[in-house]
Amino acid sequence: MIRAFIMKICNLSTEDGNFIGLKKDGKLWISAVDNEEPREASSIDQALKLKIDPARLKEKLMKNLQPVNLNEEEVKFNPVVLSPGKIICVGLNYRSHASEVNDKLMETPVLFSKFSDSVLQHNGSVRIDEFATDIDYEAELGILIGSHTFRIQRKDSLKHVFGYFPANDISARDLQYRTSQWLLGKTLPGYAPIGPYVTTTDEIPDPNSLNISLRLNGEIRQNSNTSNMIFQCDYLIWYISNYIPLEPGDIILTGTPEGVIYGKPPDKRVWIKKGDVTEVSIEKLGSLVTKFV
Repeated sequence: MIRAFIMKICNLSTEDGNFIGLKKDGKLWISAVDNEEPREASSIDQALKLKIDPARLKEKLMKNLQPVNLNEEEVKFNPVVLSPGKIICVGLNYRSHASEVNDKLMETPVLFSKFSDSVLQHNGSVRIDEFATDIDYEAELGILIGSHTFRIQRKDSLKHVFGYFPANDISARDLQYRTSQWLLGKTLPGYAPIGPYVTTTDEIPDPNSLNISLRLNGEIRQNSNTSNMIFQCDYLIWYISNYIPLEPGDIILTGTPEGVIYGKPPDKRVWIKKGDVTEVSIEKLGSLVTKFV
């Protein structure tokens, strides 16, 4: 029997502390892994450290649901990973995006990074000030690594994934292109919104067939499908892990489709300003809202 709703998990906070949330049958519940484990897991990060696989984690969460469900509009979400060890990003991974920014197609993935303190929760706020002015959005599919991954076979790549989530690779283009290195324009505070949920791999058999879009103040700016990636998810994990060991809690942001502000003619670019709101939506994974203040 096919379920009407996909189960998703999240990190959240209430007045009683931090919990793992479980969205089941369209409702959000709080739960915690029981004391059969060496210690109680109150976050996805802790569950990953305890090496609890996705199916077993959801089973334990189901056993420990609290007797109240929460209003998604009122709950405080935390990032789906509170402190990722690595944030590895992929640039120019959609042909249409490479074309709109007048860049060439690469034969191998373009990799860069963000720092772990750039992660931001759903409904979080990014500050705009005089240090960065040309602020842009990038809707992306995020991959959460679930097990040690180093020099594996490509056919086994997705076995090392815990789940998938919406992300926004916020970019300060004035800083990104100040030098040949993109880092400065990519990793300011809050420039890596992720969440609100991670959807585990058993719910998403093919991450390269998901609709992905971004709205700015309600207007659709990006609208594509992850099937349009140049380098698909399994290839990215295989390629990256040939050189960089991946550990549970590391995340990969897989690139953005066309529709970014930087892709417009210079005289048509209206950068993100205070009061703007972006919403990244990915089929089956949910929607991620970010506010700019």
